[in-house]
Amino acid sequence: MKKLAVVAIGGNAVNRPGERPTAENMFRALTEAMGYLVDMLEEYDVVITHGNGPQVGNILIQQEMAKDVIPPFPIDVNDAQTQGSLGYMIAQALRNNLAKKNKEREIAGIITQIVVDKNDKAFENPSKPVGPFYTKEQAERLAREKGWIMKEDAGRGYRRVVPSPKPLDIVEKEVIKVLLKNDVIVIAAGGGGIPVIREDGILKGVEAVIDKDRASALLAIEINADLFVILTGVEKVALNYGKPNQKDLSELSVDEAERYLKEGQFPSGSMGPKIESAIDFVKATGRECFITDMAKLELALNGKTGTRIK
Repeated sequence: MKKLAVVAIGGNAVNRPGERPTAENMFRALTEAMGYLVDMLEEYDVVITHGNGPQVGNILIQQEMAKDVIPPFPIDVNDAQTQGSLGYMIAQALRNNLAKKNKEREIAGIITQIVVDKNDKAFENPSKPVGPFYTKEQAERLAREKGWIMKEDAGRGYRRVVPSPKPLDIVEKEVIKVLLKNDVIVIAAGGGGIPVIREDGILKGVEAVIDKDRASALLAIEINADLFVILTGVEKVALNYGKPNQKDLSELSVDEAERYLKEGQFPSGSMGPKIESAIDFVKATGRECFITDMAKLELALNGKTGTRIK
């Protein structure tokens, strides 16, 4: 019987740094990424999750440019659009890689809603930048007209910021379990999932962004995964990253990971959420998570690289 893994692929698997975000470039990047993942299917049943931040950002820019012609959609609907488009691209790239090896598998992308608490403190302090940059005058007008929270972004202009609440439940988790029992490779929780709240049993989308790795960890816990894999742009997690005394880590205990987090070794804008998500999974299941670069996946699965949290 195969083991079950949740594999969270980072943005560099969809858009390489510096490349224009065209469909052609995205297909090329995902074809390469799925080529690394396809060999994993011999040993594991897999649920693939992915980011969507740049893609939603591009939709928001398109909507801003066309707002006088077509009414803009809210962020939860944009999340659904990118789950569909990226799910299609990932499924096709994976299927084509399987075909090169004369293999066939059923693959399904699931539009995934993730429940958050409407009283989450994140709603009181929106912090996640989304969409285009604006001048100060434009930002002040949008804040008045739409009630958006606008903040200056590193001197580059003003951007809208939205809450990033904690994921609590996955609406489609039972559907995902059924598909896995029937030997289907599942693509789910894209972009951290579509954020929804429950009010008197009724679901309602909210303007927020859920961290992709946190949602992936929750999914891995809910479906009882044997392994949680976070694929990012570095081969190993490091202390003092980018400094002369950088130290790459092959293994981390939960206690060590929590201590380094408190010391500020893993910033909230980069490695921090990945480490927190790894800790959540390991604490809940007693199983392992590893973090590595997509191109090093096979080596990491064989224990030859990557950073293991256990």
